[in-house]
Amino acid sequence: MSTVKDQYEAYPYPHRDPADEAKRLIMGSPSHPLEMDHFLWGGARDWSKPLRALVAGGGTGDGLIQLAAVMKQAGRACQITYIDLSTASRQVAEARAKARGIDSITFHTGSLLDAPDFGSFDYIDCCGVLHHLPEPEEGFRALRAALAPGGGMGMMVYAPYGRSGVYPLQQAFGDLYGDMPPKDRLKAARKIMERLPEGHPFKVNPNLNDHTHGDAGFYDLLLHSQDRSYDVRQLIDTLSTTGWALSGFTCPALYDLTRFAPVPEGMDEVTAMATAERLNGTIRTHTAYVTASDEARKPARGSNRALIPHLKGVQAGPLAQAVAKGQQIPVSSDGIGEKLTLPKEAAPLIAAINGRRSLAQIAQATGQDPIAMGATWGKVDAKLAPWGLLLYSSLLA
Repeated sequence: MSTVKDQYEAYPYPHRDPADEAKRLIMGSPSHPLEMDHFLWGGARDWSKPLRALVAGGGTGDGLIQLAAVMKQAGRACQITYIDLSTASRQVAEARAKARGIDSITFHTGSLLDAPDFGSFDYIDCCGVLHHLPEPEEGFRALRAALAPGGGMGMMVYAPYGRSGVYPLQQAFGDLYGDMPPKDRLKAARKIMERLPEGHPFKVNPNLNDHTHGDAGFYDLLLHSQDRSYDVRQLIDTLSTTGWALSGFTCPALYDLTRFAPVPEGMDEVTAMATAERLNGTIRTHTAYVTASDEARKPARGSNRALIPHLKGVQAGPLAQAVAKGQQIPVSSDGIGEKLTLPKEAAPLIAAINGRRSLAQIAQATGQDPIAMGATWGKVDAKLAPWGLLLYSSLLA
């Protein structure tokens, strides 16, 4: 029987070429320091203190390299421990770090279940790993045991509805080729894919594309020997029983039932999010930040004028120009889109965002009355933050 370790030794995932580090830095969620600060520390972490981070199941290193590179660019100290069961994946991550001249990482080959043996950490990254464990709850508990007081974790697990068609194929390929070595399994499965009927749930699902990204992507999506998904309620329940509490999903708009209908009186928050997930039907992964359950915290909000705003995925200048002209701002995630309308008077506030000015300083720099500015900024926050486009952090202060 081909194991998870066999898979990642044969096909390190995702496929990465260390030579590409010279021309681009792959960015995403979780584990960007700005996002971490926003969700875990109220946008006000004391970055003069070194960050102790664990990357648990780091694979070929996307989250690892992003975290280390951004910290290095910001001139902030960090010590990062990397753990992964695949030697081949670790070697790719090591080569990527070397290509960037990053020396803040200690690499280990091993299981994330041994995370507490490596110490306690202010931040833990575990992206796309827990759902591949034989007993995922053991992984959640092991990482909780490795969390330092006041810390938090950025995580991603698979969601069921946006992955429609994946699990029947995984089961079928396992039944047919489970005893084959990885390379033989891949070859045989690719031939089968050519024969699937056009109406197969996988073939009509436009949300899936990993199988088009080379052998590693195909294998990870369709031939994985150990893979489960979580709907919102299952995830929240698992967090609760393993000592974690949800701070927030990185794109809360996807879980907002009011985008479809008013929330019925008496419906609790988890049921509302679960209902929104079913109505959307396209969410492939749940990406979130969590804290210890006895230290539950919510994301930063713009009502605190001492916080420093940052825009993610959009530049302040062009956004401010569009807002000043009354143009709608298109946003999308997981196949779900919306057009946002921001008040024209918000344009100078947005233009003043530089990652170093606090909201109070932006009000002063634009000559706006603090009370009027607060009302306007509240509308900006309410529109942009749910789509993950607005974060608060003191990283660059």
